[in-house]
Amino acid sequence: MANFNKVILAGNLTRDPELRYTPKGTAVVKLGLAINRRWRDEAGQQKEEAVFVDVEAFGKTAETIGQYLKKGSPVLVEGRLRLDTWDDKQTNQKRSRLLVVCESFQFLDSGRGREMAGGDAPRQTAPAAPTNSSTAAPAEMDAPVGDDDVPF
Repeated sequence: MANFNKVILAGNLTRDPELRYTPKGTAVVKLGLAINRRWRDEAGQQKEEAVFVDVEAFGKTAETIGQYLKKGSPVLVEGRLRLDTWDDKQTNQKRSRLLVVCESFQFLDSGRGREMAGGDAPRQTAPAAPTNSSTAAPAEMDAPVGDDDVPF
């Protein structure tokens, strides 16, 4: 039987990330993520629901999250589900919860709000594409495009 455990979520942090270190020095960050869904029911009424997910990250990923993200920050998290189980000391019952172990993430905002507030968030830049073909040099416009010129 094949197994596949992959989660991709985009939402906003519900609280500031909690960065800690294990006795061996590995960084661990815990954060909460809220994912909102909006839709219209059969009567045309606007409906909304929020799902709250606990996320953990380790190592350099954890340190980066702890340094640059804060409550309300939009983020895309990619990872896997993990089931934690434990015995509740007060009720002596078995407890469990699903959480996401973050394997990678992406900042979803430009960080301008943090920069304006004096923060030192990393800047995300993408290569700028020409807005129209008249700005390209004539030699570039006449050059044939081969398979070696395609960037992907």
